This record gives sequence, C-alpha cells and structure tokens, in this order.
Amino acid sequence: MTVITNPFDAGGYTLAEMTEAINILPNVYSRLGQMGLFRFEGITQRSVIIEQAEGVLNLLPTVPLGGPATVAGRDTRAMRSFTVPWIPHDDVITPQDIQGVRGFGVADAADPLATVMERKLTRMRIKHAQTREFMEVNALRGIVRDGAGTTLYDYFAEFGITRLETDFVLGTASTNVQAKIRAVLRQVETELKGETMSGVLALVSPEFFDKLIGHAKVEDAWKYFSSTGAQPLREDTRRRFPFGGIVFEEYNATVTLSTGATETLIPAGEGIAFPLGTTDTFVTFGAPANLVETVNTVGVPIYARQLARPDGSAIDVKTEASILPVNKRPRLAVRIFSSN
Repeated sequence: MTVITNPFDAGGYTLAEMTEAINILPNVYSRLGQMGLFRFEGITQRSVIIEQAEGVLNLLPTVPLGGPATVAGRDTRAMRSFTVPWIPHDDVITPQDIQGVRGFGVADAADPLATVMERKLTRMRIKHAQTREFMEVNALRGIVRDGAGTTLYDYFAEFGITRLETDFVLGTASTNVQAKIRAVLRQVETELKGETMSGVLALVSPEFFDKLIGHAKVEDAWKYFSSTGAQPLREDTRRRFPFGGIVFEEYNATVTLSTGATETLIPAGEGIAFPLGTTDTFVTFGAPANLVETVNTVGVPIYARQLARPDGSAIDVKTEASILPVNKRPRLAVRIFSSN
C-alpha cells in the first residue's frame, strides 16, 4: 500500500509557513480590494481604543512603559474601546478528497494532498476576501457588520456624529444635478480636515445610475460620453460616468450572508461618494490570531494552520481573520440618494 505523506504536517509546514502560504495565494479582489482603498495595519492586541476629536476617529498612540499617558477630553463619549471581530473558517480534507486526485495538467506523480490542500486554501481565502469586502463597504458608511449582517458598531451613534447625505431628486426634470454634485464635493472637501485626495468616486446602485444618466440635464452629457469615451459596440459603458467632478460607478454587488440571506452592498436607489488618494482615512486593523503562538505579535490579514486527526481519518484545515475596518472620517463618505 502506498502511504501518502502529508507535506503540511508538524514536521514540515508550521503555523507561520501555512499563514504565509494562504496570504500569498492569488486573491480574487472585489471592487474595494482592487482599489486598495482600505490600508491594512497589523496591531498586537485584540481590541483597540478609538478617540473622536472634531469628527476624526484615531487610535490612541502607544507610549514607552512608564511614560505619560494620553488624556481623554471632558466629553466621556470621545473615547471608546472596540473588540476586533474574530472570523474563523474551517474545512477538512478526508481520504475521499485525495483518492484518485492528481495535479491539474501534471503527471501522476504530483502530490495529491498538496493539490487538494492548495485548492482548499484558495477557496477559503476567497471567502475571507469577500467577507472583508462586505465589512469595508459597510465601514465606508460608518458601521461595522459581521458576515451574518449583524451591526457590531455604529460609529455615528457611538460618537454622536451626524451622517452627511444629499438628495439628488432625480425624479424631477428641473433638478440642477450639477449643483447637487458641487454640494457633495464641498461636503467632502470640508470634512477632509487636513487629509489629501486625488478625486471623488461614487459607488451607486443600478437604480441610481439609470436615473442619473436618464435625467434631462444629464442625458446629453451621457450620450456624448458613451459615444466618445468608449466604443459602445465593443465595451460595456454602464459602469463608469465622470460628470461634474465626480466619477459615478455602478456597483451591483450582492453577497450571501452566513444566514443564507442575500444582501446588496449598495442599497437600491442609493450611492456613497468618498475621496480617493487619501493617506490615513480608510484603515483595516488586523489583530493576531486567537492562538498562544501569536500572542503579542503583529496581526496579518489571514492565518492558516492544519491539524491531522489522531486516528488518521482527516486533516482539519483552519483559517481565521481578525479585522476591524475603520473610516476615520465618517462624514467624508456622503450618502447620495434620490427621493423620487
């Protein structure tokens, strides 16, 4: 009988090596991931303290042991502690997964266990990426929600900040759409509070996009753009439309929550406008894994490990992420909608 050696066993791949393997696997980025909007920053603790000052959310700085502590303002609501959500996801490799399996397009000598393990890790990484996209889109709107759709934190409610929004009233033919756009741009510029930006992007629902390009005061500009800015017979021109200083992009992404329910990331008839090119506004903080081995280490986006069952019946593949996306300037992301 041929004995298959586990190349990922304790004598081969350690937690660090498995974690490195899953983090370098090709990722299937969704829109925010493609843009790299949220910068990842590893932290050493499983909770963070966030302070709000003049509408800006900041993590409290570390100080040398015995050094002077930071002092909170008189407003007791100015400082909050948040636990970083823990997102574990497990899979298992059974003898049936390996039996008769060989590497795709390679000789029979290819290690079947390594092939199956890589496929499992790739699928698990994709699920973590989709979960992160869901959490970061919601963080744009100033809230933290988990994969079940449960709201964990609402930064507007926590810190007493008012959300900015603009009604485009696209159902009225006389609406000055460019004036509405200028209002959004001025709102964003006012809320930068020392930040920089290279432009403003609005991710909008298909319903909002269709109303926008069909509006009486926009339709001619859309026709000109779609005929000169792209080749309409060969390219899909639905996706992006620069108009009045904002690039409007249709974002029709739907996710399946852990409950089995589906949810559209941008609500129907709405959109969210936010700045691009910022340096320290959109951050996803990553805490260490919930393991003794990773205590007090700097967190990475995803952790992976495998455990062979003592009876040899299977190999458990375990992954986890601990991430907390934060929009440090929640009022920078302006809700746009049409009330008619």
